[in-house]
Amino acid sequence: MKWGLFGGTFDPIHFGHLRAAQELIERLSLDRVVFIPAFLPPHKTDRVISSFEHRLQMVRLAVSDNERFAFSDVENQRPGKSYSIDTVRYFLNSHDENLELYFITGQDAFDAITTWHQWGELLSLCHFVVMTRPGYENRGLAHILPEDIAASYIYNDLNDCFLGPQESRIYFRKTTFLDISSSAIRQNIQQGLSIQYLVPDQVIRFINEKKLYR
Repeated sequence: MKWGLFGGTFDPIHFGHLRAAQELIERLSLDRVVFIPAFLPPHKTDRVISSFEHRLQMVRLAVSDNERFAFSDVENQRPGKSYSIDTVRYFLNSHDENLELYFITGQDAFDAITTWHQWGELLSLCHFVVMTRPGYENRGLAHILPEDIAASYIYNDLNDCFLGPQESRIYFRKTTFLDISSSAIRQNIQQGLSIQYLVPDQVIRFINEKKLYR
């Protein structure tokens, strides 16, 4: 089994997230993508985020009509900051040993991977799938990772990925760029503007019902 783990604040989840996940399922032959709302994101301390329960419910509603999408509240089950390595360990320890994990993240986040908690071990525990921006050129890993670590990854032309010393892989994959952001959605709501066609209708109804982002 090959599962993608797609973490994020999801405040709120939108079509940019959903479309990217669907494309990665098809391009990497993933059996499932699990959306994982962060309980306390370590890199987002500059603003107050919506309650975990509300963000989880919006994710649940957004993925409900796709049988290859799932969601997890695992990061609400741990105290303190939501570190990716703890989430990856949870899935590895609680599922079949043949489960392959593909950690899905954006290019900006991956460019800062060396600031992540226990990032070196994290790279060895799972594969990484980096969603690239328009105009991205594959310059290798030397501009992201320390020189000695980057040198331990060998580019594999057949699979178009970087193969690490412990068989972990790093994929850079272009997905359809939808210029949608959660912050712009929140701003639209605050200004009384429509968010139709930016998020699923069932999520819009939930936002209106709970009067979020007002």
